[in-house]
Amino acid sequence: MLLFHLSHTDLDGYGCQLLTKEFFVKGFFYNANYGLEVKLNLNKILDKIKENIEEEILFIISDLNLTPNEAKDLDKQISLLNGEGAKIKLQLLDHHITGEKSAAKYDWYYLDITRCATKIVYDYLYEEYEGFSEQDNSWIKPMVDAINAVDIWLEHETKNFEFGKVLMRLVTQAGEINNILFSAENRNYRMWLLKKASQYINEPDGNIILDDNIHFLKKEYLTLDNKNNTIDNLSARYLVQTLENKKEQLTIFYKEHKGLLTFTLGSISISANAFLKANPEYDFFIDVSRRGGISLRADGQLDVSAMAQKLANGGGHPNAAGAKFDDFPETVIYEDVKKFIEEKLKRIK
Repeated sequence: MLLFHLSHTDLDGYGCQLLTKEFFVKGFFYNANYGLEVKLNLNKILDKIKENIEEEILFIISDLNLTPNEAKDLDKQISLLNGEGAKIKLQLLDHHITGEKSAAKYDWYYLDITRCATKIVYDYLYEEYEGFSEQDNSWIKPMVDAINAVDIWLEHETKNFEFGKVLMRLVTQAGEINNILFSAENRNYRMWLLKKASQYINEPDGNIILDDNIHFLKKEYLTLDNKNNTIDNLSARYLVQTLENKKEQLTIFYKEHKGLLTFTLGSISISANAFLKANPEYDFFIDVSRRGGISLRADGQLDVSAMAQKLANGGGHPNAAGAKFDDFPETVIYEDVKKFIEEKLKRIK
């Protein structure tokens, strides 16, 4: 069985995926906030499912309520695929009352407002697939209880609630790896932190011990060469290494010049210059913001101020410039951004 799992972007959402990743091991994972992000990710998942249509597929959506239109469209798409011979089991597991209308209409839409989504997924894995081993459950069950306590605000469960509060901050502030450009890497980072945090959950004052150690856990993950450094420097080096690992996927061309295109990195001066020095075959670096602002960097091989002016009436300096597109599409999908920028670059004469 091949797993596809779309979940929310908070502690409860990642808690759901921590469970399915531990249980199924392999699968395709996606995260979305509400609105456009849900629609875009559903389309992306359906395209990926079609590439694996010969497989038996379990498609889980957790900690997200679908609007009636979203639910109707998804039900239609899955029904069409199954009608053509696909074997897709769709299961939504949620606890938000705003999904009540959709839940009343579709049997795949499970709603229970008394439990957080992580606990619903945990119980679902036991009801449908026999759950976890005793050894795994020794840390998984306490983790689920802590997430449940803080997500639905059970203050009377003092131990679980206080530990859950630290977990919430742990996940919310795990921003050292960009969650849009490097969604898989960011997701793995957050789930690694959650699993590491489980080591403290049964300790006396485990919430305080975890709170004291968050900084060191982050540094442990981000350290690439066993050399200690500040978390800012470790993060910057990790970023450059990740960019190098994905540079073929992120490469664009402007005339005879080779460049790297990123999305939502922000504050790129240090990372862009470090990447360009480590990869001299690249002449420029572009980062695009969610609103269509662009930052350009170079290392003496291309005048990016002229490039910015031609792209979107921007400007700046030969090695550092910026601009803003008025017609930039609303998206969180890197491939959409790349297509947009490549079209703009092709039009420059």
